[in-house]
Amino acid sequence: MSIAAEIAPQLPYLRRFSRALSGSQASGDAYVVETLEALVADPACFPRALPPRIALYQVFLRLWSSLALNMEPAKQVEGISPEQRLERLAPRSRQAFLLTTMEGFSSEEAATIMRVDEKEVITLVAEATEEVARQIATEILIIEDEPIIALDLQSIVEELGHRVVGIARTHAQALAQVAEHSPGLILADIQLADGSSGLKAVNEILASVELPVIFITAYPERLLTGQQPEPTFLITKPFRPEIVKATISQALFFNKRASLRPA
Repeated sequence: MSIAAEIAPQLPYLRRFSRALSGSQASGDAYVVETLEALVADPACFPRALPPRIALYQVFLRLWSSLALNMEPAKQVEGISPEQRLERLAPRSRQAFLLTTMEGFSSEEAATIMRVDEKEVITLVAEATEEVARQIATEILIIEDEPIIALDLQSIVEELGHRVVGIARTHAQALAQVAEHSPGLILADIQLADGSSGLKAVNEILASVELPVIFITAYPERLLTGQQPEPTFLITKPFRPEIVKATISQALFFNKRASLRPA
């Protein structure tokens, strides 16, 4: 089987991972493009002895460590080199954390991808978990039409130390809740109770206010087609609490609006 055929099913998920690492759709996708171009230029860099998904992520992280595509000039911090900024954006602990939570790799698989010892991955994940526990706290709006799922998300959010300011089931409720509470982050389902689109509601919200949004859907491939504006942060239903926590953590990692947690 060709490399293209082997990796094609994994590309939507690699794009999700890349965006979570970089905090940007544009830079995340740029890394994936570079990965594909590297494979076209040198097919031998694809480790055929590994399962295709593990091999693809390994090639990606190898490039991630050597490129600076997400160093957008307008966002460069004076006195900080691209290498230092890259380390601040996605230290290795977060790479290990996202590989084992968001992407569902075992610690052994993550070690293969990162080309380190499994014990190091376990240590890195523990470091990232401690960081999440100390992380910035904010107010969160949940846009979800299924009450059980909404309550489940609320429980996960509150375990992280955040506060849920409201649960919206429809397009109108979502806009009203944002206007009333000015949340620091939104968790949004794609299909709402009134038959409207959660994506449309979020687009209207983002037209007037800037804040991070995490989309939740049973069909992530529909939002990762590469043919339209797409979310930076995406959770697949059914979800595990660890994935929700990891994604919230990474979204807030890039969010300057969230306030520091009180001591």
